[in-house]
Amino acid sequence: MNFNNEAMIKKDRLRYTKNKLSSNLTLLAILINAFYFVSIYKSDVGSYYYTYIIGISVIYNLLFMLIAFLSSEGVKTYKVGYSFALIAIGIGQIIRIFIIPMNANQTVLSLGGEETAVMGGLQFVYVCVCLVASAALCVIAGVINIIKARTLAEHQAEIDKIAKGS
Repeated sequence: MNFNNEAMIKKDRLRYTKNKLSSNLTLLAILINAFYFVSIYKSDVGSYYYTYIIGISVIYNLLFMLIAFLSSEGVKTYKVGYSFALIAIGIGQIIRIFIIPMNANQTVLSLGGEETAVMGGLQFVYVCVCLVASAALCVIAGVINIIKARTLAEHQAEIDKIAKGS
């Protein structure tokens, strides 16, 4: 094994550094998710949002943030299981678009004799962008960690092979 070439040094550095990129992308996904739920929860259009769906949404947001934060810590040390958790919650973020935002955007209520959209077009676009961005960041963080973890595992196996051969 030639430790003088640049590619080998880059792989060897993985043993001594944390995966900050995946971790920071995950933390950014949490922040963007916060923008989403602030936009949803501050909406007050009649009694539309006073349902069990919002309660489930609040619980899901808490679980999302908990799992994402734990995963952000797990990917720092190149643990692949957390990558799959990130990918799963990323997919969950996409599914969420079709629950509250889609239904609220398609619903019109009669308030005080006026027809009022529960969620206007701009808010709908905003919350969809937030969910898609959060999902993309989670999936990208997970994929980056899988790649780096595999690279590190292969490099460690190569080092162990050389050590046994000596």
